[in-house]
Amino acid sequence: MSLSPSRPQTMAEKILSRRGARAVYAGDLAVVDVDQVMVVDSIAQSFIERMERDLAATPRYPGRVSIVVDHVAPASTVSVAQAQKEAREYAAATGVRLFDVGRGICHQVLMEERLAQPGWIVLGSDSHSTTYGAVAAFGTGMGATDIALAAASGKTWLRVPESVKVTLTGDLQPGVSAKDAALEMIRVLGADGATYQSVELHAGDRFTRGERMTLANLCVEAGAKAGLVVPGGEILTAYGYDIPDWVYPDPGAVYVREVEIDLSTLRPRMSAPSEVDNVHDVSDLRGLRVDQVFIGTCTNGRLEDLHAAAEVLRGRRVSPGTRLLVIPASSQVMEQALEDGTLLTLQRAGAALGTPGCGPCMGRHQGVLAPGEVCVSTSNRNFIGRMGDKDARVYLASPAVAAATAVLGRIGLPEDLERRVGA
Repeated sequence: MSLSPSRPQTMAEKILSRRGARAVYAGDLAVVDVDQVMVVDSIAQSFIERMERDLAATPRYPGRVSIVVDHVAPASTVSVAQAQKEAREYAAATGVRLFDVGRGICHQVLMEERLAQPGWIVLGSDSHSTTYGAVAAFGTGMGATDIALAAASGKTWLRVPESVKVTLTGDLQPGVSAKDAALEMIRVLGADGATYQSVELHAGDRFTRGERMTLANLCVEAGAKAGLVVPGGEILTAYGYDIPDWVYPDPGAVYVREVEIDLSTLRPRMSAPSEVDNVHDVSDLRGLRVDQVFIGTCTNGRLEDLHAAAEVLRGRRVSPGTRLLVIPASSQVMEQALEDGTLLTLQRAGAALGTPGCGPCMGRHQGVLAPGEVCVSTSNRNFIGRMGDKDARVYLASPAVAAATAVLGRIGLPEDLERRVGA
């Protein structure tokens, strides 16, 4: 089979061609080698059942399979504890990699461990596996059955997605972050605007790896199968020779849609209940009373996110009647934030610090919401019932906006704190 393409290819087409050993294009069916399979604790029990009961198989390449205990870590109930115990035993018996309680969120951990590389295919039992596109890996989420089949065979099949080209131009203004750019992208594309498509982000040398993770992470909120950021800037230095020349999109590649976002025109953005694409300027939502603020998750729980929050909170206190929860994305992030004093700043401001992991993001423990409560979160979803009761409301924002909101006790911007001091 030939890898010589007959016409220009997008990043998704190139990666799937290389991993399938033949040139493929949008709409083709491809059988491809899988470089890493990631299983989270909330689906581990189903994964093990599929492997042992349905397939009577063990992982073909144990080194390409990772189990991460992060969604409910530490365990919140006896049944959850039992499921996690089984995951540990399975990892020990089969030789697959295990990241246990406290190591952190699956996507953050795999990136830190360099288990996602440019040009790889990474399958995860979590929808936000698009995050791996930050380093030009084709990351996508699948259910327990498909994940088990990939672990057993080392391969998967999929339909090659069409690609949407998103070009980011200009420079972010002070107080505006990659989270704001990602929310604006979702507003423009719509919640289902890129369904089963690959969002290909052209950002030049802008953005750190962490910021690119935020962008790729949120692509799935527009329905995307994958989110791929063209390598540039920090990625070129961090990954160097690991970036294959072929991974870049070809001039003349075919896209189903092309969008341009001028970053210099952006103001801080916020997603209001109960759809992620319900995006507004934060200034339009100012003043709404907030019960809880949550800073963390695979979207914004990295060191630079904690730094942004600490910068706002330094010398200030969380408003009475508002709870601030801060959960680092990984043990590595927590250690760095301990060493540089960031966690002390957050603690002194009144934050409640949690074990590295997903925390209350999916509404199972460590800060679920009561009926009628309002939460501003740095996470990626604000669906009805996402973080607790169905009558609670979740607003999505950047770490800086979340921190300012915690101090004000109502939705607001860091600049509002300066006004209050000067009033």
